[in-house]
Amino acid sequence: MSTDGLKAQVVFATITGNNEAVADNLVEILTDKGLQVTKSEISQTEPEELEDYDVAFLVPYTYDEGSLPEEGLDYFDDLADVDLPNLSYGIAGSGDTFYEEYYCMALDKFDKQIQKTGAKRAGELVRINLYPSPKDKERLTDLVDNVLKEVQ
Repeated sequence: MSTDGLKAQVVFATITGNNEAVADNLVEILTDKGLQVTKSEISQTEPEELEDYDVAFLVPYTYDEGSLPEEGLDYFDDLADVDLPNLSYGIAGSGDTFYEEYYCMALDKFDKQIQKTGAKRAGELVRINLYPSPKDKERLTDLVDNVLKEVQ
């Protein structure tokens, strides 16, 4: 599969560093596959930037009982107003299974929000308990492969 010239953006939010580790794993996987990758923290990023990319990965954390990252609320709200019919995306993020039914709920909320843009999701949402393990990196690699198949 040729990835020549493909550009990816990885947008993350983190408090503990776990989600930045998820984002770093995605950046490494994408770079190894030959993509040009930009990693950005959600509060420093505008959803309109996604118009310049072929693929995107959103990496939000879930706060407390299903809350979105506070620093990502503007990004979340503005995301619905962007038109991204040519974008393929994946969503991954860490959470804490201690919160049971609220575990990684922000991933589902971001998925619904970005679907309003016309972007195409590839692969399942990747929910990671706390810090990403080697097994989680395999799951993230599968996610990247699924997203790249959508672009081909």
